[in-house]
Amino acid sequence: MADLGQLRQLNSLSAIRALRGAGPLTLSALAERTGLSRPSAKEVVDELIDLGWVAEVPPSIGTMGRPARRYRFRSDSGHLVGVDVGAHNVRAALADLEGRVLAETRQPVLPDAPLADRMAAIERAVAGCLALSGKTMDDVWSLAVGTNGVVSPEGRVSYSAAIPAWRGLDLAAELRARFPCEVLIENDSRMAVLAEARRGVARGASDVVFLHVGRRMGAALIIGGKLHRGFGAAAGEIAMLPESRWFDAPEHLTSFPLDVDPGDAAGHTLAAARDGDPAAVEAVERYVEDLAVGTAAMVLILDPEVVVLGGGFSRSADVLLPRLRDRLERVCMRLPDLRASTLGDECVVVGAIDYAVDHLNTRLFSTDLQPAGQ
Repeated sequence: MADLGQLRQLNSLSAIRALRGAGPLTLSALAERTGLSRPSAKEVVDELIDLGWVAEVPPSIGTMGRPARRYRFRSDSGHLVGVDVGAHNVRAALADLEGRVLAETRQPVLPDAPLADRMAAIERAVAGCLALSGKTMDDVWSLAVGTNGVVSPEGRVSYSAAIPAWRGLDLAAELRARFPCEVLIENDSRMAVLAEARRGVARGASDVVFLHVGRRMGAALIIGGKLHRGFGAAAGEIAMLPESRWFDAPEHLTSFPLDVDPGDAAGHTLAAARDGDPAAVEAVERYVEDLAVGTAAMVLILDPEVVVLGGGFSRSADVLLPRLRDRLERVCMRLPDLRASTLGDECVVVGAIDYAVDHLNTRLFSTDLQPAGQ
């Protein structure tokens, strides 16, 4: 049987969950949602106000009479930072405890930049978010980072094709030495599929394959509604299989003969294909042919509800998706719903925010015990 202290904690958690899920509530509505008596709900709310978790909502302007008091969860009582560490850019976003993004910044970085330079870019990106929002690191509870490579649960990068300085690095330790808050590390494609499942085109889907298509290729999976990492946190690394033809697939788009910056070559190739340029169309066809090999393998094994085309190339989904659909129809027993990401380049940094929110919920706002009414 739970003691009095546990009951108070459970009742507080129940109240916070109700307020987070429904917005401002009166005491009567809160008592009904939590199963607490009204006096007990009032006691819990007063305690949460003292702790800074809950605030009273002022009456609306023009309200007549004496309105019932309403209370809200203080999502601004702490903040979360999400970071996307790519080969060419570092993106950062600052959000409140509900995951609402308040500020975003981006810092360019070279793929072969030494460790110190890449870490400095991360620090500048985070500092930029804090400056834009008028916050300091003292306001940040968690820093969640999505990055290329095979990332262990402890935050060590065992392999990264795109960022040489990452290989064998204890990235979590490096970041903890620079940021005085909780640090979370995960593979960037997994951050992206989490974002698509929470706030993107895969909302409500329980089985999802995410294709991270850009200057490098990656994939991530949601199975049974849960992010799938695999036993060694290496699930989705199908680009490592030469027969999948993913590793070198972007070269079809980046090597197309155009007089442009190499970093923009793929975008120009896709745009030229959209305009009907025969050589560009042929380059896109070769790229999609390779993309379809690994995608078909995952579709046949997992039978997902949705396949999401995300990453930098997803801006040209109108060029890529019809061709990919045509190839998958030829070999797949059942064609899943193919959708283009609506989050684009923001999918990893937004997913990192969602990852931090999930971790916060697990650590602070969940319990295996059931709240008790009084």
